[in-house]
Amino acid sequence: MDFNWTREHDAFRARLRDVLKRHLPDDWAEQSRYDTSSEYTSKFSRKFCPILAQEGLLIPHWPKELGGEGLDGFHHWILGEEMVAAGEPRSYQYMSVNWVGPTMMRYGTKAQQEEFIPKIKSGNFIWCQGFSEPDAGSDLAALRTRAERRGDRYLINGSKIWTSGASFADHCLMLARTGGERREGITVFLVPMKHPGVEVRVIPNYIGERTVHEVFFTEVEVPAEWRFGDESNGWEIVTYILHQERVGIPRYAFSMRVLDHAVELLKKRGAFSDSAVRARAGHARAACEATRYLALDVINDRVKGRPPSAKTSIVRYSQVRSDRLVADFLADYLADELVSGQDRMIASGYKRTGSVGIASGAAEVQLDLIARNHLDLPRRR
Repeated sequence: MDFNWTREHDAFRARLRDVLKRHLPDDWAEQSRYDTSSEYTSKFSRKFCPILAQEGLLIPHWPKELGGEGLDGFHHWILGEEMVAAGEPRSYQYMSVNWVGPTMMRYGTKAQQEEFIPKIKSGNFIWCQGFSEPDAGSDLAALRTRAERRGDRYLINGSKIWTSGASFADHCLMLARTGGERREGITVFLVPMKHPGVEVRVIPNYIGERTVHEVFFTEVEVPAEWRFGDESNGWEIVTYILHQERVGIPRYAFSMRVLDHAVELLKKRGAFSDSAVRARAGHARAACEATRYLALDVINDRVKGRPPSAKTSIVRYSQVRSDRLVADFLADYLADELVSGQDRMIASGYKRTGSVGIASGAAEVQLDLIARNHLDLPRRR
């Protein structure tokens, strides 16, 4: 694989940086606190994403017939790198761009595509993902939320947990059990968050203002038209989504920016002359770069039409390791900034690393998938 960017890719990155420079407010760091889940960022995204849409920069990798630019997956990845490095002003709308839209194109009915594709393209519609449950997080196939068929409708009861952005999302792509056991009995539904019987509670946490939530479904009645894909055949859709999601966010982009910023602070303090400090910084930076190239290898496979593989899990675990190296560096050499919280980038960078081993698949689950699907190790009996 050639890791050199083309002139077209470089020009695209320059366009993105120009839009960010023109449209991010001067007090972006102070107002957003680099918190994707904050009320400020979520509201700002509904103004900023339509601007990206007007500039042709919201869904550049989508087919032209669906409103995109028909650009390759590397353009999409560059978009993600620049947005994440800036503190993700799209808020959770990146989910629409990264996996909801592509999944809708592949599995949605014509009516669902006609309803939701224009909403996603507008840049003013936010999705959340109703997957994890109190007893089915790492083991997603153990979910217990049920959807019982009642003629032309379903009655949904159960709960979800750790749902990102649920308190300001418009719609939820959620999983429920319609029969069978484990993977065989799972069905996907598209449920409005303001639908009767849906209750959302914010879970106070260290990472962000409204990062995670509990969502309760109590006697939620939905028409069969809100089912996404065939009944009890949702695992295929889940697998497709997870492969898109787990290498859907270039988290390393912000970690690298935070690390570079930390180094500059230490240089100003005269504390970067210590060889041990420089070695730690170099180790963390090298790990972030390694994660980046591993991710680009996965994107290269997508561009060339190769099927998903265990590489996605390898990238996820590499991100966990590199982020933890950055977090440890901040804790060891800039603890005063973490305590005071005055430097927004340092504070947010440290908090974000706390979720990377859990969000989008727990680190331990990724290791299990790597052992089974990449190393072909036998299952423990």
